Amino acid sequence: MNMTLKNLFAALVLSLSLGVTSSALAQDVAPININTANEELLAELPGIGPSRAAAIVEEREANGDFESADDLTRVSGIGEATVDRMRDQVVIED
Repeated sequence: MNMTLKNLFAALVLSLSLGVTSSALAQDVAPININTANEELLAELPGIGPSRAAAIVEEREANGDFESADDLTRVSGIGEATVDRMRDQVVIED
C-alpha cells in the first residue's frame, strides 16, 4: 500500500509539472493577427474551433477588419468570456 501512495504521488507531481510546462509554452507562442490569419491558424485560439474560425473569416470578409479583440463578439457563438480567454493571444494589425 505504501508503494501505491508513492506511485500516486509521483503521478500527481508529473501531472502538475506537465500542466505548468504546457501553460508556459502557450505563452511563448506569437500572437495571431485576427485580421490576416486563415481558418487553420484561428482555430488554434482557445475556445475557437474550425467552425468558429470559419465564421471569423466570413465576418471579416463581409464586414471588414476587426478594430479590437472585442469586435470578435460580432461573430455568432463568440462572447465576452471567449474573447477574454484569448485576448493575450491576438493582435490587431493592418
